[in-house]
Amino acid sequence: MTDPDDERVFHVDGALVPAEEATVSVRDRGFQYGDAAFETMRAYGGDIFRWQAHADRLAETCSILELEHGITDAELRERIDETLAANDCSEAYVRLSITRGVQPGKLTPDEAVNPTVVVIVKPLSRGGSDGQPVYEGPATLQTVKTKRVPDSAIPARAKTHNYLNEILARLELRVSDADEAIMVDADGHVAEGATSNLFFVRDNALRTPRLDGPVLPGITRGVVLDIADKEGIPVEEGTYTPDDIRNADEVFVTNSTWEIRPVDVVDGISLGDDPAGATAGDEDTECDPLATAGPVTTLLARLFAARLDREYYSR
Repeated sequence: MTDPDDERVFHVDGALVPAEEATVSVRDRGFQYGDAAFETMRAYGGDIFRWQAHADRLAETCSILELEHGITDAELRERIDETLAANDCSEAYVRLSITRGVQPGKLTPDEAVNPTVVVIVKPLSRGGSDGQPVYEGPATLQTVKTKRVPDSAIPARAKTHNYLNEILARLELRVSDADEAIMVDADGHVAEGATSNLFFVRDNALRTPRLDGPVLPGITRGVVLDIADKEGIPVEEGTYTPDDIRNADEVFVTNSTWEIRPVDVVDGISLGDDPAGATAGDEDTECDPLATAGPVTTLLARLFAARLDREYYSR
């Protein structure tokens, strides 16, 4: 059976390359040490969602790594656009990686950098009000024993290839049916999911872990907070325990691929009765991923989709 990935074209070091030929040197520091920055993005209607926010976060990661690659945001965007066009892909997952490149095999990096830059894309379903989410149904979350790396050790705002912390968290999920891990910090406070930001609703207020802990400032997270502010939904960025999540009225997680994904089970505990009165197997539940979501989650997801309609599909 042919792998669909093999039929795509990726962008490697300034050139479009068939996926089967898209390779990186085994001496590349991104491979050897995880010494690389990356961004995961969504393309809607052929345009990158919140491109400048992603570019700014990528620049911050490179600054933390002292990785002076010398490539402008415009040049990076051009490579992304070329990759989308080469794959005839207007709705897509997009990953942009910049490594420190091939250097002598030693831990301390050289100051001179000849970066390796890779863009890969994968088709996704259409977004917006007429689209379908990439996930199937609400998520189940499980609090794991693997702690989030302290911000003082590896800054959470640095989005690097070193994802071992999150991989260990996801490995714990193999003994459960959970879709995502809830990771806590060294003090037992909720930080984030392995690949997502976490929100919950209590007393009609939207709550999410604040960014002064080991929490990645997600791009979708920022959009959700902006929508909530414009709608007058009370928002609290605070410090919480897993019990706060288990006892919440509503929970959802966000990232660029999932957008806003409702949660129905946390640590094996159901979040309560279905507000719409639907039950598993109902036709409406199967057709509408928000059929069992709470009112605040539903409102935010609908407004997020409406924003996509205005900004990416109304041209």
